[in-house]
Amino acid sequence: MKKLKVGAVIYDPKVTVIWDLIEKYFKEQGSEIEAVFFKDYKLQVDALVAGDIDVAWNSPLANLDARLRLEGAEKNGCMRDTDRDLETYLVAKKGRFNGVSDLKGKKIGFGATDSPQARLIPIYFLHQNGLEYQRDYDEERFEIGVGLHGDHVGGELDSVKAMMNDEVDASFTLISNYEAWIKDGTLDENEVEIVGKTDKFDHCIFTFRPDADDNDIKEFDEILFKMDYNNPDHKEILDLEGLKEWVPGRRDGFEQITKANEYLDNFIERFNSEQ
Repeated sequence: MKKLKVGAVIYDPKVTVIWDLIEKYFKEQGSEIEAVFFKDYKLQVDALVAGDIDVAWNSPLANLDARLRLEGAEKNGCMRDTDRDLETYLVAKKGRFNGVSDLKGKKIGFGATDSPQARLIPIYFLHQNGLEYQRDYDEERFEIGVGLHGDHVGGELDSVKAMMNDEVDASFTLISNYEAWIKDGTLDENEVEIVGKTDKFDHCIFTFRPDADDNDIKEFDEILFKMDYNNPDHKEILDLEGLKEWVPGRRDGFEQITKANEYLDNFIERFNSEQ
């Protein structure tokens, strides 16, 4: 495998620590990679399309952005086990609503503008349930970490807190965040309930350039597949990155973000033009 340049967005200071460990791990396996850091996903996809990096560790929206710009010729690498079959919950205080349709005319809280899980897919979910964007409800966005595609959960968290403070009538939150906030007491399961759930979707994935060598992609994936959660050194990396094992990537898990982008008249193109 040639030395691959791998793009990663610094949504948190720990990202540089994670990739330093991954670089060392690849060397131990007899191969090399070079992590290249970006402040947001637009710049990362720009670099991928321009050929400045070989592969990008992409959000679902960034993966779609790359696919659109590369006219469907991008190649997919592996992904985390924790990025498969996710859902976003529509959450409200108990007893307020019997179903999604009851939110017509209400104020709904969302994460940052570009968050796939806390805004874009939820908007498409509301559309699927008969509530149209900019017509049937008032949108309240909590704009933290714009450009990070929802990797910074601050906006999502602020939205949930606003729901608890009756500043919005309901809020969207990713299943894993909901479970974490129930566990740590941010949300009280005796006070909140799930009004609806989006269809399942996948999250982050490695996106390779169209001219990437298939054998390089295979070796890159196979090296990550060798990570063993029972190995303390590997476990440190896996815990920091939030997974138990790397699994093969797939395209069909990105249907929801694709449809959401189409429903919002090619959101990603307009969003990028404003950055």
